Amino acid sequence: MPSPSALFSQRSLILALLLLLACGFLATSLLSYYASRGAIRDGIVNTELPLTSDTVYSEIQKDLIRPVLISSMMAQDTFLRDWVLGGEQDTTRVTRYLGEVMGSQVTCTSFFVSDRSLTYYQAKGVLKQVRPDAWRDAWYFRLRQSNKPYEINVDLDMANQDKLTVFINHRVLDYQQRFIGAAGVGLSVESVVRLIDDYQRRYQRSVLFTDAQGKVLLTGSDGGPHGLRAGQQLADSNQWQALLARMPTPTTGSHEYTDNDGHSHFLNVRLLPELGWYLLVDKRETGALERIRQSLYLNLAICAMITLVVLSLLNAMVKRHQDNAEALATLDSLTGLPNRRSFDLLAGQALVEAQRDSAPLVALLIDLDHFKALNDTHGHLAGDEVLRQFANVLQSSLRQSDILCRWGGEEFIVLLREAEGRQAIEVAEKIRRRTEQLTFSYADQPLRLTASIGLSALQRGDSLHNLLTRADHALYRAKQGGRNRVCSEMPGTDHA
Repeated sequence: MPSPSALFSQRSLILALLLLLACGFLATSLLSYYASRGAIRDGIVNTELPLTSDTVYSEIQKDLIRPVLISSMMAQDTFLRDWVLGGEQDTTRVTRYLGEVMGSQVTCTSFFVSDRSLTYYQAKGVLKQVRPDAWRDAWYFRLRQSNKPYEINVDLDMANQDKLTVFINHRVLDYQQRFIGAAGVGLSVESVVRLIDDYQRRYQRSVLFTDAQGKVLLTGSDGGPHGLRAGQQLADSNQWQALLARMPTPTTGSHEYTDNDGHSHFLNVRLLPELGWYLLVDKRETGALERIRQSLYLNLAICAMITLVVLSLLNAMVKRHQDNAEALATLDSLTGLPNRRSFDLLAGQALVEAQRDSAPLVALLIDLDHFKALNDTHGHLAGDEVLRQFANVLQSSLRQSDILCRWGGEEFIVLLREAEGRQAIEVAEKIRRRTEQLTFSYADQPLRLTASIGLSALQRGDSLHNLLTRADHALYRAKQGGRNRVCSEMPGTDHA
């Protein structure tokens, strides 16, 4: 935890920078305000409207494109792929997984369709079997034949009373890049429409999304520019006739046109490559004074945006520095393994999971025999090198799911997840044998060491202290019994 004085200094620095940026940007905005009176039209076309489009695009990336990232992560999730490749056993596991995705990512639905069984899994359970001749399932078989990693479509959600939903359907491939199903999430069209209403209210612009042919895909609840609704074509409104004569289909860039009532409009069009849609932001030209004020507001918005970006970057840099410092505080500087502080956190979580799931958990307390004599004979640098090499032996002997840390000095501790008594003893014996057989080296000097290991298994009602105390007792027995051996204090084992 950073000290209060450090936090105060950080806040003071950020506040001072905020004031400097605000004062500088305010002065610049006022000068720009007085200098821009003769260039209102160019400012709107070349600066104001594109900037609004960029801002809306940033909002879309946060609110609409987020489900694309979620579906991509689902498609690459090893749990989902392993569950399918393992024969889709215990459907409650995948439905619970989908429920957690839907709940944590705030989507209206999440799903997975298995290509092996053609089963449609949803957070509420098995929804149905997909069929090639069912119109509702055409998206799946289209995606299966597609070369694109995902597709976006607006469809009825059978799992939510056929509500209109924006689906992101992502191809799921196995480890040999073979198609094994489709996963993704859905965002209700109602929520998307509310987002568009929010964009229009905040930026005082008309916003709509079209495809490459000019078909309106989504717009606000009150319609888009000139009252266009989802499903219509841009050409369905005669207000666009002058513009469409020059631009039959959406073309990126800024455009100017006059409607049938003689009002001038400015239109900015940009492609959203993540969705394959076009974003159209329309602004009607109003009185000169309002245009000038809007120019000032735009400058202030730019200033605020840059200020926030700078402050965000500064805050991120400070936070990253703090995170790095905290990470160093949780790792042993000699071996690179987690230290006791980090172990307390990892072990506490492992204990809770094991007790919750009634899963086995075994503690191994490992001590290098006669390590003090090695230090006295060859020096502490040799001892440090042996500890580093021994840490590598331990890491190569354990699974990725196991917890390993340097307990202190020449002692190390391991928590074996999902390991029964006999299996845990075999792991301990493997570590002991490898240590005994390995020739450690320092400055071209061969060094030989052995290890004593004490084991203890988690029992009902155990605390972490109880578990480690028994492992310590077993280690004491191993050392008293002549060292270079494994002793256990586990029910049903007599290994000594």
